[in-house]
Amino acid sequence: MSMGELGQLHAPALPEELGQRLERPGYKRDFRERREVIRDAESWKLERLQHFEEDSPARDALRRGDWAGALRLFEARRNQFRGAAETDRLNNAPFRRLRVVEEPLTPYMQWELHSLHVRAQAGNPSRVISAKDVAAAETDKLLPEVVILGGRTLYRVLYSEAGASLGAIRFTDPEIIEPWVAYISRAYAVAEDIQDYFARAVAHLPPPPAA
Repeated sequence: MSMGELGQLHAPALPEELGQRLERPGYKRDFRERREVIRDAESWKLERLQHFEEDSPARDALRRGDWAGALRLFEARRNQFRGAAETDRLNNAPFRRLRVVEEPLTPYMQWELHSLHVRAQAGNPSRVISAKDVAAAETDKLLPEVVILGGRTLYRVLYSEAGASLGAIRFTDPEIIEPWVAYISRAYAVAEDIQDYFARAVAHLPPPPAA
């Protein structure tokens, strides 16, 4: 599939009434338990929003405007990222992220792309795609935040207007999941590797403002 063909591709349906709502603690627990047992299957994450609120020291550093501190914290986790990548390799269970990006970058996106760059260097694959290249899928609303584990469980991850996590809706019906695997994998195939995008569009940017 070419980028032009992707631009004409509509996203599959994701009817909320056919899923099961999980509050944030239940979602985190369910995600962890299901991911730990995946073998010989790939997983996907599609991220669309351009700002999230997260609970982590590196995210707190961005809120304070401590850009150097945020970057140091990413580097401090490099071995942890490397270990996660090795576990995925041993389980033959790659976890691939597709990040939709709007330019100019928000402070959060600049922060996240630095994180994804370090993760990719440690062996955790990510690719970047421009919002204009998924426009056909967003005629009515933005693409949802989606995680698919091993082709068997799909989570529509929910966020407040401010970008805070609200849990997820879980789907297990293959007729719902398989079209989303196809859509994300096609988009991923024509997207730009995070390391190439980072070198081209992110590495030269000055520190962002606190956010």
